Parts: sequence; structure tokens; C-alpha cells
Amino acid sequence: MFPTVYLWNKAPAVRLLIALVAGIVLQWHLQIPLIALLSAISVCFLAVLLYSFLSLKKQYQFSTVAGILSTVLVLLFGCILVWLKDVRHNDNWIGKRYVDSSFVCVTLQEPLVEKANSFKALTSINGMRHSDRFEKAEGNVIVYFKKDSLAEQLHYGSQIIFNRPLQEIKNAGNPGSFDYKRYSLFKGITHQVYLSENDFKILPAENKNIFDEIIFNCRHWVVTTIRKFISGEKEQGLAEALLIGFKDDLDKTLVQSYTNTGVVHIIAISGMHLALIYWLLTLVTKPLKRKRLNWLRIIIILSGLWLFSILAGAQASVIRSAVMFTCIALAEVFGRRTSIFNTLSLSAFLLLCYNPFWLWDVGFQLSYTAVLSIVIFYRPIANWYLPDDKIIEFIWKTMAVSLAAQIFTTPISLYHFHQFPVLFLLTNVVAVPLSSLILFAEIGLCVFSFIKPVAWFIGVVASSMIRFMNHYIERLENVSFSLWNGFSLSIIQTVFLLMATTCLCYWLWEKKKMMLLVSLSSFCAFIAFRSVDFWNVYHQQKLIVYNVPKHQAIDLINGRNFNFIGDTDLLTNDFFRNFQIQPSRILHRVNQMQCISINAKDFDFGDKHIAIIDTVFQLSSQQKQKLDLLILSKNPKLYISALIKKFFVQQIVIDGSVPAWKAKLWKRDCDSLHIPCHDVSEKGAFVMNL
Repeated sequence: MFPTVYLWNKAPAVRLLIALVAGIVLQWHLQIPLIALLSAISVCFLAVLLYSFLSLKKQYQFSTVAGILSTVLVLLFGCILVWLKDVRHNDNWIGKRYVDSSFVCVTLQEPLVEKANSFKALTSINGMRHSDRFEKAEGNVIVYFKKDSLAEQLHYGSQIIFNRPLQEIKNAGNPGSFDYKRYSLFKGITHQVYLSENDFKILPAENKNIFDEIIFNCRHWVVTTIRKFISGEKEQGLAEALLIGFKDDLDKTLVQSYTNTGVVHIIAISGMHLALIYWLLTLVTKPLKRKRLNWLRIIIILSGLWLFSILAGAQASVIRSAVMFTCIALAEVFGRRTSIFNTLSLSAFLLLCYNPFWLWDVGFQLSYTAVLSIVIFYRPIANWYLPDDKIIEFIWKTMAVSLAAQIFTTPISLYHFHQFPVLFLLTNVVAVPLSSLILFAEIGLCVFSFIKPVAWFIGVVASSMIRFMNHYIERLENVSFSLWNGFSLSIIQTVFLLMATTCLCYWLWEKKKMMLLVSLSSFCAFIAFRSVDFWNVYHQQKLIVYNVPKHQAIDLINGRNFNFIGDTDLLTNDFFRNFQIQPSRILHRVNQMQCISINAKDFDFGDKHIAIIDTVFQLSSQQKQKLDLLILSKNPKLYISALIKKFFVQQIVIDGSVPAWKAKLWKRDCDSLHIPCHDVSEKGAFVMNL
């Protein structure tokens, strides 16, 4: 049975959070000018000020108006936060000041990260040198260094100067693909560059922050310790990610296995990790409470929490947990008990004030919805079954936590990841407690690393536990029905599904029939929108030329079936298939690839005549043909001027397999001949609806 909770009275931070989130979303989509925001804030503040001078009777009469004005002020404050955080509004932003002839001076903000063919580093811009002056500039740039001896001399704090052209970060532009440009912008990163040994010079001076250097050195020491005492590459990679969030050594197939089985959350540093650290710190410092040194105990607990959070990479989900446990610890000091909803809302409010773009962070969203879902649903679910046996009780409570967490997180997971792990209960009931034991073992390994026999023993135990957990997860992943994938939810469908769940929860609490009606209405709206989507899917017919670098990739979609024309290695290359092509097929809900029964060089699709030229092209007829669409692919020897003598071309598309220099020549010819030309490398995928 749910307790009666008057949310608005006991958790006033909820109202502030809703207004702040509304302002953040509004500003991002509308991009309201700063002068308009400041004017609106001034008017609202003046109105609130005038309200304070009214008599008590008048204040009571206009209390609703005052509440609305206060909410609008918070909303406008959210708008201001987004405007200030957007690096593009900075007058010194590199995008406003950079020219191709500039020498750019940058500082490495992290140690080099090794990739397959290069080293990668995040850098901050110090300034630019032109022919006659040095100009201040700001922004973050991702630098890729060619693997050579000079790159090994670079480290955190190194300063380099180069004059290679900066490239603006762009999206691939394929339907349904990840918005990498927005993701980078939210981190203040807008440009990237590739440097070989002769493209840059290392400056003698270094630019380091002592605190950051200590953190990087600590992370390096932890990683070195784990690699020394834990055996196996898979085991080492998982141990590093589990303890400090270091994911560079994680095995990609193993991560996919954890994702498919619904336990990837144990790899990402989150609330579970902070809860274990908080519990351990409170246990260790318990003697201080008896000696009336509670203030010292709280300082130790908070210092440990925040140092671990920073050591783990200071990700949004980690900071959220640190802020929440800080509020809990401080409330304990002052002897006050606060609503968990107020604590959650306050921590989210503070985090979004620091970085409003964390609202779009998937980890941030899942972290808060998981905690909220557990708080609301865990106790009622746990009360379904009350076993007498302690072991069965522990297993049931673990399953109850997993079930509770899924209620609010499932709609968000389906929206972002398009899949649902059917066996999440079986995996979580083993992985959650086992990963907790592994985490404690790794902490013990670091503490006793100087006593080699003890460290060796702990390392053997930790390696065995990790190996068992990996084997268990991989075996369950191989079960034929372990994953239900291919889901495609729009934002509006996700919102209605969340509304239905939230209102149902409120009805269970307050027994208000209106909330049950809203919940049922929201669910009906979800079904209606989804039904319309499926009706459109069964009647769709379109051609998509994908932007896949150095590859030919074309889908012919007819209803829920599709034909694929392109390089056969794309069918087996997991990276290109999962990140470039598969999101589009999920978006369009196609699920069956048919055998190509057409001439893949010259064919009709719907009422359109289409040709693909990727080698020497032979006409099937001597007469001049009409082409609705001509796709140029790979590197055939041809001239556009000669081509139009054989075809009446309505539209030309240059796919991602064409070299950049040749695409430039073809685009120039198309412009001179007034033929519409779409280069997928610049404009993203080409989509033709029939």
C-alpha cells in the first residue's frame, strides 16, 4: 500500500526543477536572444518587487499571480543558463575568429587515448597567431595525432602549435543516426583536426592544473595496479571501468553483451557505486560519531565521496549521486529528515544550474528515473512476496529493485537504445551483488597493493569473480529470446508513455480518479500515435543513399521490407552497420532484407528511373534516356558534361565512396550545368520519397 504524500508541499524543489527544465528546453529549441531574456526577467522581477510592497490582504489575494511570476523567473533563469553555456555565443569562440592561415596554440586537457590508427586528445585553445599579432581565442578541439615517435612525447598539459585547417564537427546525416555534433557541442567541442609528425611543434612551456594532474596520476596508478594484479585483458578492462570509469580498455563485444542483457549500468559509475562507497565510509567513520566528532566524520565522508567522483571522471550520473548523498549527509548533521523527492529534485536542480546540457545526457536521464522508480515502486513490489528464508529474501529483494527500476527507465531506454533485455532479472540478480563484491575487492587491492602477497591473493579472487560474471552474462546473451530489439519510439510516444506511468503512480498514491483518467488517456494517445506510425510504415516507399565514408550503401525501402545495394563488407562490419545503417532501418521499422532481383546499375523503383555509375557505364539503349536520379559512386572515369549527352538527368547524388577531390570536380561541373547535386559527405544521406 502506498503512503499518502503531498508532493508539492513536502518537495518544493520539484516545482523549481520543472520550471528550470522547461526553460532549458525552450531556450535550446527557440534560441531566444539574450536582450529579450533580460528584458523579460526585469519585468518579472519588478512585478515581484511591487508585490512585496502590497498589504498582507492584497498579497493573499494575488498569491497565485506571485507564484506564477516566481515560476516564470525560474524558467527564464533556465533560458539564461543555456545561452551562457552555449560556446557559440562567446565573442572569443574559435568559430568566430579562426581563418585557415592561422597558427593555433592549444593545451592538452587529458593524456593521449590510443585508437586503432591514431592517438586522440581533448585540447583547449589558448589563442591564434596571425602574420602580425597573437589573438585570444577560446573553445575545445579534438586532436588526432598520427602514431609516431613525436606523439609519445605528449601528455597532459603539453602545449603545441599548428596551422593545419580545423574541421568543423559534423554529423553523418543518416536517418536516425546519433547526433554527434550536438553531443560534442554540449561539451564545448566544435572542431577537430588530424596532425602528423611534421604538422605541429611542441612548445617548451606546459600549462597544467595541479589538482587535475594529481587526479590523472591517481587514475594512472589505479590502472597500473589493476593491470599488475588482475589477469586477462577482458577482466582488466572491466575492472578499470568498474572502479574508476576508465573505459578505454573495455572489450567492445563484452560491452555489447552487458548492454544486451540489461546490466551495462554496473560498468558505468552510477548511484550504486556511490551508495557502496557512502556505506563503506559511514562504516569506517562510525567510531567518530560515538566520540561526538560528527563534524569530522561528515568532512571525511564528503571528501571521500567527491574525490571518488572526480577520480571516476565526474560524469553526470556520478555527480548526481554525490550531490544527493551530500544532501543526505548534511541533513543527518543538522538532524533533519527530508523528502527523498526533495533531495532528488534539489540535486538535479543544482546539476542543471552547473551544466544545463546534462538534461540531454542519457546517463543523467536514466540515473534519475531509476532512483525515482526504485523509491516509488520498490516497497510495494517487495511486499508482493515475504519469504522466510534469508537467502531467498535477498534474491527476491534484488529482483524487486531491478523490477522497480525498469518501470520508469524502460520508455527512455527504448527511445535511446531501441531494445529491451528480456532476461534482465536473471542477469541483475547475479551481476549486481557480484559487482559489489568485485568493487570492494578492487578497493582492497589498491589499499594493500604495497603488500604483494595480499595484493596477489585479492587479484586472483577479483579476476575469478570477474571471469565468472563475464561468462555468465555471455552465456545468457546467447539465449535466443534474450533480447527484444528493433523498437522505434518517437519523442511524443515516449512522453505519453512516461505520462501514463507517472499518472498511474500518482493515482496509486492519492487515489484520485482524475489521475487514472489521465493515465488511461495518455496510454490511448500512445497507442494512437504508434498505430499511425505503423500505418505509414506499411505504405512507405523510399530510396536512401547513406553517408558511409569510403563505402557504397543504398537502401530501397518498400513497406517493411528493403533491398540493399552496396559493398558486401557492410553486412559484416559491426561498426558501420550498427552506427551508420541500422539506426535508419530501425527508424523506418524495416526488418527483412529481400534478395536483389533488379539490375543494380539501371533500374526502375516505383515511378522513378534510377542509375548507379561506379565503373564504366554501358547504355542499354542508344537513345538519350531520362534519369530521375543518377548516383555516382566510387571512382569511375567520367565527365558530367559528357554524361548529359546520354541522359536527361533530374538529380545527381554523390555517395560517400567517392574521393573528396573528385566529388569537388563533379559538384563544380553540376553547378555550371545547373544540375541539382547532393554530396552525402557534406549534406548527409539523400532520401527520396516515392
